[in-house]
Amino acid sequence: MSDFLQVATATETREAAVALAEHLVEARLAGNAQVIGPVTSVFWHLGQQGTGEEWRLLLYTTADRYPELEAALLERHPWDNPQVTATPIVAGSTGCLGWLRESVADAPGP
Repeated sequence: MSDFLQVATATETREAAVALAEHLVEARLAGNAQVIGPVTSVFWHLGQQGTGEEWRLLLYTTADRYPELEAALLERHPWDNPQVTATPIVAGSTGCLGWLRESVADAPGP
């Protein structure tokens, strides 16, 4: 398993995605986040196909911090059952990955 992960979810609004990103980075569960959008999603929901506009949120963390990040994300996400997926980062620059590890290693200050 990779030590580093890119975690993805989506929200209905840019503001909701930014609020989640700010909370998770401030809590040091993610080293950084990117809000991308709007994007068009096509999906099955409640037995029907749907299409909607969403804002994609990408979060970067370590495998060790993932369980806490997922729990905090699900707790604050505006949807009841949001998509939350984690993709291993299999390679990256030494400086970037070192920074990411350090960014999520410390608990937030007072």
